[in-house]
Amino acid sequence: MINIIDTSGRLGKEDCLLSNTQQFIRRSAPNQLLIEVFQDCIFNIKEHLSGTFLFLLTDEEGVLLAMDYSPNLERTVSRSPIHLGMLFTEDHCGVNAISEAIAQGCPVYLPPEDHENSFFKDWHCFSIPLIVNQEIIGYLDVSTINADMKSELIAIAKLIPADMLINYQDQLVNQAAEQLSAQLSERQLNVLELISQGLTGKAIASELKIKESTVNHHKKVIFDKLDVRSSSEAVSVATRMSLF
Repeated sequence: MINIIDTSGRLGKEDCLLSNTQQFIRRSAPNQLLIEVFQDCIFNIKEHLSGTFLFLLTDEEGVLLAMDYSPNLERTVSRSPIHLGMLFTEDHCGVNAISEAIAQGCPVYLPPEDHENSFFKDWHCFSIPLIVNQEIIGYLDVSTINADMKSELIAIAKLIPADMLINYQDQLVNQAAEQLSAQLSERQLNVLELISQGLTGKAIASELKIKESTVNHHKKVIFDKLDVRSSSEAVSVATRMSLF
């Protein structure tokens, strides 16, 4: 089960707690897909892990979106300053692996002695940017307190993002396909499928028992909605998105 801890209530002020919660909800909403992919990937890999691990997911600015950890860390994490919405930049919590990955724009390993945040003084941390279409969409941090597991840590930190990003991009394609499918009428989908079969406008009109001019109108609407200029482009986009 994914463990998500929010300790902002320790501030002791109801209005501050509400503000933090509202800010986190606003921050996490656009990243919900990334959070779900993170949770699925960690769930699938946890049973194969040994030792003590802490997984952190932030957005592109270093704001903590989700976390997961080995069962033996339950008490440690619950008593830690880590909470959803926490900003892992150097200005906010001192030098850490995530802040260094943000600053350098590349994967970073940080040993315990290099951390400025007291919570991570015993941790070996590896943070890696999550990049889609040459744009950083967040950071994944994998940490352990077991020095002899550093190599395993780095291997895990390199493998998880690849799996996450493949799933993330697949989900983006599925979402785009659902949106396009909803935008296209049943008749337009029929026309598009017949185009994919190589039928001419006249043949499509005969098949659907409509005028050829109507077929041409449907094709224009389809091209506009798929942002393409030709039948071959339309078929290519529709095939990639499994619209038929």
